[in-house]
Amino acid sequence: MKSISLIIAFLSLPFLTSSTYNHEYYVGVTQIEYSKEAQSLQIISQVFTDDFETLLRKRYNENITLDPDSDDEVIDNYMERYMTDKLKFKVNGNNVNFKFLGKEYKEDITYCYLEIEHISEIKSIEVTNQLLFDAFSEQQNIVRLKLLNKNKSFLLVPENDSCMLNFK
Repeated sequence: MKSISLIIAFLSLPFLTSSTYNHEYYVGVTQIEYSKEAQSLQIISQVFTDDFETLLRKRYNENITLDPDSDDEVIDNYMERYMTDKLKFKVNGNNVNFKFLGKEYKEDITYCYLEIEHISEIKSIEVTNQLLFDAFSEQQNIVRLKLLNKNKSFLLVPENDSCMLNFK
């Protein structure tokens, strides 16, 4: 009887711990692609949902919960405010602003969709990505650029939070 209880406890352990999932690394990925047809930069920024929730709670509202049943308008507003503060773009040496299109939750990742419109030509692009650096000192951000037949990735850390790609 004791061995059956032990087996049941062992088999149920993953289900009991899955809701308190902790990862050992802090990394975000921002992918930027240029659409010549739309003349826009299309951006997808991915961060761990629990990390983003922790940050938004510290910064804006300690009761916020990032899940599909939460108040989308309030959460979108907080996400847009934060991302506007921590994610900066320069195209051809000029500061450009992005439009926050929305977000999506998949598994334990939050995908934020952004767009920079009216980009007819790219000679250079500079990205500053400080997402979650203010919440997690171990945070690293990967920036992937897919522009004009070039693919380039950069690893950004709090001490080096910007990258640049020239097409001249």
